[in-house]
This record gives sequence, C-alpha cells and structure tokens, in this order.
Amino acid sequence: MPAAKTMLSLLAGALAATSFLPAAAAIPYSEYILAPSQRVLTPVSVHRANGSVTNPSGLTIDGSGHTVLTSVSAITYDYGVNIGGLVSFTVGAVNGSNNFIGIAFSESSFWIAPDASDATQNVGLDEILWYPVNKPGNYSVDNAHQRGGFRYLSLHHNSSGSVALSSVATAFTAMPHYANDAMRDYTGYFHCNNEQLNRVWYAAAYTDQLCTIPSTSGNSLVDLVANDSSIPTFWYSNSTLTNGTSALVDGAKRDKLIWPGDFSISLPGVFLSTNDQYTLKLSVAQLFAEQNASTGQLRYAADTLHPGQPAGQFFSGLNQVYSYTYHLYNLLALNNYYVYSGDLEFLQQNWYRFNFGLNYSLTSVDMTGLAFVAKNATADWLRVGMGAHNIEANSILAYTLTRAMNLANAVGDTSQNARWQSYYDNIVSAANELLWDESAGLFTDNQTTTLHPQDGNSWAVISGVANSTRAATVSSALHFRWGPYGAPAPEAGTTISPFISGFELQAHYIAGQPQYANALMEYMWGDFMLDDPRMTNSTFNEDYDVSGALHYPAYADDARISHAHGWSTGPLLALTNYAAGLHVINSSTWLVQPQPGNLTSVEAGFTTAIGTFSATYSSGNGPTAYSFQTPAGTTGTVILSGISGSLRSSNGTMVLLVSGMAENVAGGNWTLVASGGSMLGGNGGANGSYAGGNGSSPKPVPYTGGTAKTSVSVLALIAVACVLVL
Repeated sequence: MPAAKTMLSLLAGALAATSFLPAAAAIPYSEYILAPSQRVLTPVSVHRANGSVTNPSGLTIDGSGHTVLTSVSAITYDYGVNIGGLVSFTVGAVNGSNNFIGIAFSESSFWIAPDASDATQNVGLDEILWYPVNKPGNYSVDNAHQRGGFRYLSLHHNSSGSVALSSVATAFTAMPHYANDAMRDYTGYFHCNNEQLNRVWYAAAYTDQLCTIPSTSGNSLVDLVANDSSIPTFWYSNSTLTNGTSALVDGAKRDKLIWPGDFSISLPGVFLSTNDQYTLKLSVAQLFAEQNASTGQLRYAADTLHPGQPAGQFFSGLNQVYSYTYHLYNLLALNNYYVYSGDLEFLQQNWYRFNFGLNYSLTSVDMTGLAFVAKNATADWLRVGMGAHNIEANSILAYTLTRAMNLANAVGDTSQNARWQSYYDNIVSAANELLWDESAGLFTDNQTTTLHPQDGNSWAVISGVANSTRAATVSSALHFRWGPYGAPAPEAGTTISPFISGFELQAHYIAGQPQYANALMEYMWGDFMLDDPRMTNSTFNEDYDVSGALHYPAYADDARISHAHGWSTGPLLALTNYAAGLHVINSSTWLVQPQPGNLTSVEAGFTTAIGTFSATYSSGNGPTAYSFQTPAGTTGTVILSGISGSLRSSNGTMVLLVSGMAENVAGGNWTLVASGGSMLGGNGGANGSYAGGNGSSPKPVPYTGGTAKTSVSVLALIAVACVLVL
C-alpha cells in the first residue's frame, strides 16, 4: 500500500517530535483495548457491494488481488470498529476515460447512502469526495478532509469505464502526538465479574481516544453558509484548535471543537485511561484564553486559533452566546485538570481567571439565595427550559463553590472561602425550600414548572444540595423512570442523553445505591449503545430517542448525531472512581471508598503525574477482600462501610477501622484484614436488577421503529440505498 505508507511516514515524522511516552510495561487487561496497534488500518470485511464489482474482498485485510469497479458501482467496507483518519487508495489499472473514484463515510450502518456520507452539519448529508482517476498511482484525501469518525468506508465509481484498485487504507490520526505503536499503551485499567461492564469501560476509553484529534483538524461548521438540505453538503475539518499538536474535542466526527461541558465527563476519563495530560492542558488553556477581560465571562465553546474554511462567521456568532452552565463547566475543567495532574503552576497561572469567572456567576444570585439565570444565559447542552431559579444551574454553581474552596487551599489564597461557603449554604437552603417536590421525590426545574429534570436532580445529589435522605429519594425516583433504552431526560423532550445519564450514574453511587448505576451501565451503555447493530459497537453515541430511534430532538438532521462523543463516556469515571473506590481529591489527598454494589470482583488502577492508584475487591462466598495502592507522600481517608477490622500496610503497619473508617492513612500498599466475616455494606438492594416503573425488561428490545426524523432529501437517499441493497 504505497500511498498509505507514504502518508504514514509523514505522520510519523510529525509524531516523532512530540511523542513523550516511554515504552509501556505489561498493560493489565489489554485484550479489551480497542485502539489499534499501529496507524495503517485496512478494512476487515465487505459490508456490501452494489453494481458491477469484481473481487470486492480483495481490498480487505485478508484479501488479495485487484478489486475492479465497473460502470456505476460501489463497495462499502467495514473496519470493524469506529476509526478516524486520512484515506488513501492505490489504482492498479484504468479502462476508459473520465473515471472518478468517490469516498464516503459513515459511523453507523444506518446512514450508508448511495451518494453521500453521514452528516457533520445540520443541513443534510455530507458530499462524497470525488477524485479523477485517469492513470495508475496513489491517491490520498487532503488534510482538510480528515474524517474523525467512521466505521464504514464506501468507494464509488460513476463512469462507463472501470478502475482496478490494489489497496485502500486509512492512516489513523487520533492521538496524533503518540508514537505510531503506542495508542494501546494505557495507564489505566478496569476489570470486574460483569463482562458487559468491562467492555463498556474500554469502549468509553476508546471513545475518548477518538475524540483526541490533531489540533489542525477542527470542524469548520459550514452549515453557516450551506443551507440547502436537498443536496449533500460540502465539509471541511481544518480549523486550528490549540497551540500544540492535539486537542480533546466533543466528538470524533463533529463538532470537533473544545466544549467545556463535555470536559466534565471526558477530561477525568482521559486521565483515568491514557493520562494524556499534554492534550488536556492544551485544551483547558484554550478554554481560558478568550475570557472576557471586562466581565470574566468564559466561552460557550473555545475559540479557534485559525478558523479554517469557512468557520469564522460561526465563531463570531457563537462567542456572543453566554451559557450560565457552560461558563461554570469551564471552571470545573480547570479544577479537574489540577486534581488529576497536580499541576500547581498551571492552576496558579489561571487562579485569577478562575476567581474572576466564579464571581461573575455569583452576580446572578438574588435575594432568594439562588442564582437567577437570565434569558440571555440559557444556552446549555441543547435542553429546553433553562432559566430562572434553575435547579441544574444552581446545583452546578454550588458544586463549583466547593471545588473553588479546595483550589483556594491549594494555592494558599483562602480570602474568599468564607464568602463562598455562605453562598453555598444559601443555595442549599433555598433550593430545598423552593424547588423540592415531596410528592415526586425530585426537584422541579424551577418555580414555574412541574418538570423534574434529570440533569438538575443528578447535579443536586452530586453537589450536596440534596442531603443524604433526599439523595436516596432522588436516586430511587430517577431509577423508577427508566425505559427499555435507558434513563430519560425530560428537560430535552424525548431525549435519552448519555451525557446527563453519566451524572445520574454518579448520583446513584453517592446516594448509596450503586446497584442502580451498575444496572444502567449494563443495559443502556452495554446492551443498547454498544451492542445495537446500528451503533459502531466500539464507541458511544451522542444522544438518541426514548423509543430507541437514532433521533435527537435538538437536531433537524439525525445523520448528524455523533457516534463517538466524549460526553457519553461517564461509565469510565463511574467504575474507576466509585465501583473500585479510587477518588483523587488533590495532589496530596485521596479517598478510598469502594461501592461495588452487586459486583463480586473489581480491579482498577491508573497512573498520573501524582502517582499510581489501584484497588482490588472480591467478595465471593467468604468475607470481603480489599486491597489498594496510593502514591507515597500522600494521605487519605478509607471508608469501608459495614466492615470491621484493620488495614495492614506492606511494611506491617496496622490501622484500625472505626465504624468502617480510617483517616489520615499514609499513601502506600494496604490490605484489608476483616474480622468477624464482615461484608462491605452500603451497596444498595438485592441484586441490582432493573425494575423500572413501566415493568420493562433490562434488556433493550431490538429496535423495530421506522426511520429517524430527518429531511426529505435524506430519507430519499436512504430509500434509494435500501433499493440498491435489495
């Protein structure tokens, strides 16, 4: 494959200057890792062929000989998993004149079309990339059309002649600063007795990897200048996102931009799986680079250093948008970066900006004690009804205040801590007085509605706005609403949001009901999002409908839905932090509190600049067995609810558990010495089985609904594709 090798050699040259990873030691449970072992990828099978195609399997990894496309014909190849990169093909022979080969992409088999790719914009499908082929040779897609997410690659031929192809390959471009053979060098791992949860953890990690893209391959969002949904839309991926070689973005296919809301899920996930601190620092820095110097307002999405073609007008409009919640997510991104990296210098450099931004948010707090979200600040994750004394906005503000006080301690500037604590206490009091609905066991969205949002109630538990009693009530009420495809987000119509459901997972753990979290991850992320045949079976999609349709009410064009979205990777954080019990508080402090629920064995670990954390839990038929490792020079708290006994360090030191707790435990290797056959408690009900309010099975029924809502032109294209298959 000469073309692919040429492209790869160029890419490898660029990587050599920025690859900082040492040779990896043996990586636990590497058999689950979905990332490729090298960058030149070849299709694994033929998905389908239409028209006159000779030897279609010749271009697959096990194929041989030339593949010949004659007259109007096409082949769709399957890479087996979602990938991203630059495509090349080699022409061995040409018969006739005016031959063209077209390249099209799709993450889902649902959107494979006869004359287009799936969508990156909101105005219809993306156009095919056509290449004139008049002689043998190597042909490559240009850098401006690097496709960040696709499992299916279609090759089209549209003349009366024929073209013989000897190879097709993709140069994998995710994780661009990693060595060509280092994409599988994980620094984190997870394993438990539930195989579906193991697969979910690694699919989440791989999703975050695909969302780590070359910094010059951001989405150019051409829907600002292309608005005719009756024809496929031109597209580019050539805006510059950071001052380095990489960026963590929302989605691999789109938007390919730095959104702070997504970072509340994906940023910790990256630290816990690949520890790509370089990319995270670049991306967080870009979030703060364009803070309004007069007000302290932070961006809804990070600006681009170079907008590419033709995104400039998009950003001139987007960056006039103020999102109350995403402004706070910017602040939380800095907090999460510091917590896992221990990069005090970076925190100190941005401490003034953090203070400035937080105090800007506090100007919205009125005499009730709650923040009032004005009409010009209601942009959010495309939910509706944001505004007024909103429970989501106030709960995120409350949580940010708690993080601010911790960061203030780290930098040695606690001058505002008492003030921030007062704001926090007032939010907690007012939210419970004004927004709690006792009859529903949930908080209302605001004082003017009876809607009980998933986002606000999840955040109320995470932030401590809901006390332990109400947290358990909220957890049970959210669980009761589950349908056959997952947890609904009624604040966004008929949407199921993996983003917000990631916060719901945390809420169930915090409420002491981990069996609900385990069940939701198993059937929503595993049985449906990972195993449904319309999915990539390797990465997690952005959103879908409660009916199981690949429809997101916020979009006019459902083919636009991203099938590799970092905000959908909440199980990674949930399983490592909560099920295994490994919580990093800051660079010197940690909390070990395993909540395995109905799991009988759990292993997890990760390494950051702070050091290595790991834990192993098992119950079986005997007493609880638990051991953990935390970095030397740190201290922490251990909570083993229901356990009597002691902790024994590797040097023989014993620490007595008092009511299942030990404080000021030194970093090191520790093993539980349980007494009296005690078992880990606080893990919720019987067996974690799903018992939703409508009595549905935890196993999603196969989706049998009609086509998703989209434009007439897209439906027509899909109909034509179905005819061609038949």
